[in-house]
Amino acid sequence: MAKTNTALKSKDIFDKAFEFTKVDEVRAAGLYPYFKPLTATDGTVVEIEGKQVIMAGSNNYLGLTNDPRVLEAARGAILKYGSGCTGSRYLNGTLDIHLELEDKLAEFMKKESCVLFSTGYQTNEGSIQTIAGRNDIIFSDKDNHACIVVGTQCSTAKTVRYHHNDTDHLRKLLEREDSSTGKIIISDGVFSMSGTLARIPELVELAKEFGARLYLDDAHAIGVLGDQGRGSASVFGMLDDVDLISGTFSKSFASLGGFLVGDRQVIEYVRHFSPAHIFSASMPPANVATVLKALEILKEETWRLDRLEEISTYMRNGLRELGFNVWTSQTPIIPVVVGDILSCFRFWKDLFEAGVYVNAVIPPAVPPGQSLVRTSYSATHTNEQLDMILEAFRKVGIKHGIISGNGQPQVEV
Repeated sequence: MAKTNTALKSKDIFDKAFEFTKVDEVRAAGLYPYFKPLTATDGTVVEIEGKQVIMAGSNNYLGLTNDPRVLEAARGAILKYGSGCTGSRYLNGTLDIHLELEDKLAEFMKKESCVLFSTGYQTNEGSIQTIAGRNDIIFSDKDNHACIVVGTQCSTAKTVRYHHNDTDHLRKLLEREDSSTGKIIISDGVFSMSGTLARIPELVELAKEFGARLYLDDAHAIGVLGDQGRGSASVFGMLDDVDLISGTFSKSFASLGGFLVGDRQVIEYVRHFSPAHIFSASMPPANVATVLKALEILKEETWRLDRLEEISTYMRNGLRELGFNVWTSQTPIIPVVVGDILSCFRFWKDLFEAGVYVNAVIPPAVPPGQSLVRTSYSATHTNEQLDMILEAFRKVGIKHGIISGNGQPQVEV
């Protein structure tokens, strides 16, 4: 009897990749908005495909990526320590400036201790799975960033997701669980697509009522909002009421890496048990030095925070007055809702041709039918650049029938 050729019957694990043709189709239509290489940048103006455009899609909130003092600090660190640490913090990769940065961040955030991670993504992914284990429960906002979602998936804890920013739903979920179980509520402090703040006073109240811990990811809040840029909890004067706060260095701090602050014993536990910390190479010297200098500038030049708030208010009001739907943004992240995916890509392309670079965001990052272009601003944007951005949005919005030109939405989105 002939043997069956099982290889002919089995499914190729690469089939999903071979069948994924949407990107090629969008590229062929000239509408692909991702992975655009920047060939030059001064922070607010970038060169892409030989064209100079205003950058209105960066997280360079304080405008420090090209600051001469920051660049000099990075150069000095490379000359002193070399280009990398070639090891994990746990073994041979700890420099004196790593410890200095941890001390200064803990002091700045008014917490007992701080631990650094090599990226902001790793900070949440690596901390959550370490803190929440078997027999614990994580309560996670449905719109939390992907790194939080992955952290909950890696954890052995049970995870329940509450409706976005819906503390009534969160209360119901808390009421259903055993009061003796270890519980932690995790939320973005500022949500990265909508630019809205979490309902921190209510989260604090629920955490205290149900004996839960509270963890905020302040990637888009530290160096942006609150008391001297200390983030979302400080907006409400509640830093002391939040157990753990994570942040990133890839935004306001003009570098790469992340951190977690909290009580000393909790941070020490994360430092010694988080796989993402123990088994990853430590932040390179130039990155650490950049953050140290950016933190120093943040504390000394408070005008940057004032200017950022002024710009955010101006652009939010300007886009609303033109007739755009910007959801409930409260920060320098200001979304402009377009509609379906292809319309979003066409809108993005016309803005680019008009000299403005933004980010096209499509499902599942946003609800179906609410694809949007995400704008974000730096303290170093000039008034002239802001008005040029608004004029580009006006022209493109009218062209695409999203606004009428008289300050009213043309269509429901």
